[in-house]
Amino acid sequence: MISNNTEDYNDNDQHDSGGDIMTSSKKECTSCEQNINVENITKGIGSVFILDMSTCACCGKEGNSDDMNTCNKCKMAKYCNAACKKKHRSKHKKACERRVAELHDKQLFKEVEPEECPICMLPLPLEGSVIFESCCGKNICCGCIYTMVNSKGGGDLCAFCRTPKAAPGKEIKRTKELMERGNGNAFHHLGGLYAQGECGLPLDHRKANELYRKAGELGCVEGYYNLGNSYNFGRGVERDPKQAKHYWELAAMGGSIQARNNLGCLEGQEGNHVRAMKHFQLAARAGHKNSLDMVKMGLPQEG
Repeated sequence: MISNNTEDYNDNDQHDSGGDIMTSSKKECTSCEQNINVENITKGIGSVFILDMSTCACCGKEGNSDDMNTCNKCKMAKYCNAACKKKHRSKHKKACERRVAELHDKQLFKEVEPEECPICMLPLPLEGSVIFESCCGKNICCGCIYTMVNSKGGGDLCAFCRTPKAAPGKEIKRTKELMERGNGNAFHHLGGLYAQGECGLPLDHRKANELYRKAGELGCVEGYYNLGNSYNFGRGVERDPKQAKHYWELAAMGGSIQARNNLGCLEGQEGNHVRAMKHFQLAARAGHKNSLDMVKMGLPQEG
């Protein structure tokens, strides 16, 4: 066991044991320059720093990287001022777009661990079989719900926090309280109720889409996934495949396997077979059956 009480020792400390005096045998060198006061040697070092120098992509002028004007999109090209940045825009545009696309694809095709059930710690099922609890704001797999329901005295309790179930009206109140605390799952849940017209709420796809968008912004990837579905099918918004793809990509980056499968189908329809196969392979590794079937079938490779 290491004691929490610490003491500082130096070379001149003495230890009395059995009447003998033990002193350090270390001696100072008196004939070399190592005895110069260390404080004199290190004096002023704290004020020394190294500048990260960069060159203006337009005029070639050097300057401190932190003080230069950086391209807002690719974050690579640096300029000494806004005038140089504007002047160089036409020459930089193609390289900038290419770099932005590279960074986007790097993030898009990065494998992300799916959301786990907070009880059994297994990945949540891809299709349904997930229950949102308005008491604690957790998404729980139906396996853990089933175990709780069939346990002694647990039929009316939340499987995670053991709070008694609420009536529909009180459930909405609980959900709104979670929303006030910034719970993304709560926004998504209420959006789903508006999309289905359940728990006494009117059927309102526009309201549902607003809640889906907020859920996605708060980290609930299913919010972006369902918002993409709304744009794909024209639910509460004008049908827009580009917007659908945009929100599916945001959802896929966050770990939505359904969104990644949809992207694979969309890329395949557009003739981008290599990109489609990348999406299907990632989704198949996460257990998505349709994506696995597409990988088994194989798609013609480009190039």
